[in-house]
Amino acid sequence: LTMMKALLLKEFYVASKTCRSFLLVIAVFFALSFFGRNSQFFFLYPLTMVGMIPVTLLSYDERDGWDKYSLTLPCTRAQLVSAKYLIGLIFGGVVFLLVELLLLIGLSMGGNFDFLSMSSALLLMGLLGPSILMPFVFKFGSEKGRIAYYFVLALLFAVIAFLIGMGFYEYLNGFSWLVIAAAVLLYLGSWRLSILFYEKREL
Repeated sequence: LTMMKALLLKEFYVASKTCRSFLLVIAVFFALSFFGRNSQFFFLYPLTMVGMIPVTLLSYDERDGWDKYSLTLPCTRAQLVSAKYLIGLIFGGVVFLLVELLLLIGLSMGGNFDFLSMSSALLLMGLLGPSILMPFVFKFGSEKGRIAYYFVLALLFAVIAFLIGMGFYEYLNGFSWLVIAAAVLLYLGSWRLSILFYEKREL
């Protein structure tokens, strides 16, 4: 438990130094959500971006040699992977709660949408990117995973734009809890897969 706390503190420290631009992007898109017609996009973009923070942190680890140095510490590879997934949940959770607050404000101002359906769709799309990408990066490293990073990011935004145009969240009425469960299971499955890959990887 002490080691996990130390690893999380390290992740917070690195994120505070290297991911400040994410805060500006999130603030801008939240502000734009009050003026855009398709405000779903302005919520999905920050959620997708913050979901990529663990991948960004992993690339800094490899650049600075932390991945090799960590092998000398009294921690397991499973703990190293878990620290990345937990930091993703913490940052993503904060942004998701802000999105939920903005959705409630939108409802109070006469917004015409189903809150639970919208929330479940946002949760799924927010977890989709890191769930797909992180096992690949833990298996092959951030350098080889860089192409996959940009490909997945571009694909996600293309899918998001398409689904928003189709009004995808409207089709989730009655299935919202299943969508939430699927999003959680996808993230947990990705977490486990990343641990398996990283434990077998040669550094």
